[in-house]
Amino acid sequence: MTVVPTGDARASEGGDVADVLNHYYYPPDRLRVVRGEGIYLYDADGRRYLDCASGTFNLTLGYSHPEIVETIRAQASDLIHVTSKFQSGPVNALVSRLAEIAPAGLTRVHLKSASGSDANESAIKIAQHHTGNPDVITLFRGHLGQTMGMINASGAAFRRAPFPVQLPGVVHVPDPYCLRCFYKQERATCGLLCVERIHDFIDYASSGRVAAVVLEPISGNGGNILPPEGYLQALRELCDERGILLVFDEIQTGFGRTGHMFASDTFGVSPHMLTFGKGLGGSGMPIAGILTEERLTGLAGHHINATFGGNVLAASAAVKTIEIISRPGFLENVRTVGAHVMARLREMAAKVPFLGDVRGAGLMIGVEIVDAEGRPDPRLTNHLAELGVEHGLLLRTSLYGFGNVLKVRPALIMTLAEADEMCDLLERLFWAAAS
Repeated sequence: MTVVPTGDARASEGGDVADVLNHYYYPPDRLRVVRGEGIYLYDADGRRYLDCASGTFNLTLGYSHPEIVETIRAQASDLIHVTSKFQSGPVNALVSRLAEIAPAGLTRVHLKSASGSDANESAIKIAQHHTGNPDVITLFRGHLGQTMGMINASGAAFRRAPFPVQLPGVVHVPDPYCLRCFYKQERATCGLLCVERIHDFIDYASSGRVAAVVLEPISGNGGNILPPEGYLQALRELCDERGILLVFDEIQTGFGRTGHMFASDTFGVSPHMLTFGKGLGGSGMPIAGILTEERLTGLAGHHINATFGGNVLAASAAVKTIEIISRPGFLENVRTVGAHVMARLREMAAKVPFLGDVRGAGLMIGVEIVDAEGRPDPRLTNHLAELGVEHGLLLRTSLYGFGNVLKVRPALIMTLAEADEMCDLLERLFWAAAS
């Protein structure tokens, strides 16, 4: 969650904040922002905030990237949207570029989703159609979306608790959370039990007919959990052995976030399908979709073909985003800056008692907040996010406030100087909370 201050900035020109907030279904935070530039966001009072979460991890190129702004302006004068039944130059160009940069074996592009939730549901439909099997395996802390189907497929009971109707056929299995291993093992001797035991879940907890395993290569909202070496390779082998499709949800990890174009590239494993969204929009244009193997085509008319899926304006921004990310040195800078940030955070963790594990890849970084016994401390985690605003930082926490991880995922354009500014602010925040 993002926590923002409770100032008295006007909600709109000539409008009273209290009156406006009364009309929201549920009220937003009271910060009224007026503009963004790069990694910074500015409120109505002119105060600047360093956004450690790049919006909702979707502003790959930061706020109002000038090349994205110019691309949108130029495209909007020609065509903003057309039904996805037809071709357009920007959509054709995007399909071509996605096919070029996709992980090995993924040659087909589906662009008719409007959100990550849509893309994941469509991927499950494809898997069920092609395998003839109903069940889906997902991870305990996984977050796959907000639709009724995807909240049930996601891990954590609090997502499903308010709703009486549940989607059958989902089997949740322990995630590869080595720090807090479900099986109480040590990585050096565990034999990747978190993969091996999935055979038991299939044989005893499912219908025996599993269509897909769907997971984020790095658990995003679940706490920035990185898989141990060999985990994804072993999972791919299990799926191939049992005729199950492996689906990577790269909605948070894709398009440079891990220091490579996809987390699939980071870990050296290609799935049978890959869903994407968020960061492809560059500076916030909404776009999502699926990459699939050639053999998985043919399910026409039964996807979630959203009205605004394959939007022309968003596609033009996405093409420019891929162009920028693909430039020499861009991804190298993400890796360099990310390693620098993690090194500084680990230095802080050696001194600040409530800072636990620091983990990440590229600029997808998580910091565990723990109590004196090393147990997760969600209360303190949320307090740090709230206090961060006073220090000019916008922070998000894991599991919608139920988790104990601060997520550090600034825009990928961050420089080393900006990284040091962010780390300096974080250090002041941590010492303020510790005092």
